[in-house]
Amino acid sequence: MELEMSKIDQHTALRAFGFDVPSTVAVIGRHHLKARARGMSLPFITKHNQGGKGLGVRRFDSLEDFDDYVDGPDYEHPVDGITLLQEYLHPVGGYITRVEIVGGQFLYALTADTRAGFQLCPADECDDTSAGLGLCPADAQTAGSLFHWREGFRDPIIDRYLDFSRFWGTGIAGFEFIETEDRRLVTYDINTNTNYNPVVEEEAGRSGPVAVARYLAALARELETDRVVNPSA
Repeated sequence: MELEMSKIDQHTALRAFGFDVPSTVAVIGRHHLKARARGMSLPFITKHNQGGKGLGVRRFDSLEDFDDYVDGPDYEHPVDGITLLQEYLHPVGGYITRVEIVGGQFLYALTADTRAGFQLCPADECDDTSAGLGLCPADAQTAGSLFHWREGFRDPIIDRYLDFSRFWGTGIAGFEFIETEDRRLVTYDINTNTNYNPVVEEEAGRSGPVAVARYLAALARELETDRVVNPSA
């Protein structure tokens, strides 16, 4: 959960492990945002250092629009006071890829369509083509899933994610990356309280919740064995 709480910490850890990460500037508070944005190439996005589901993520194609946002009533204050200014990455095919890992094993990879927006939580209640427009799925009719199994995906980056997870002691994680038009493969997020999508799992024929249950049961057995062998521990 440590990495879940800060995207800055995520990027630092990923970069130290040799992953390509987005160029990012962290800004504390609201007052310095406009000045720091002058050093960004257009377009760029903003996101909160602490937050999930893509909430608070916005794309800006001009500094004027960004200034209006910062000064206006729609500005969203980050929970920890830190806003990230980040290069906008153009994804090939209009989707990002998420690699699910449970118990140190690769479960499957899925794609998430980015054309509707940045709110890309794969949970069933979030899976609505209107999600990127800020509409609650309870108030909008689902027109199709944003998420699909990425069949046959076996890129070497999977093994690198597994190595990273073992190093950090992270048994359950979802790594998100973008394949860019200029052939970069950029990891931009780690989710350690991951959700699973029923459409993807039906397509893949694998269940995240079942894998998690088996992993936790194995951990419980290990703890019980250790308690019996070392009762004073």
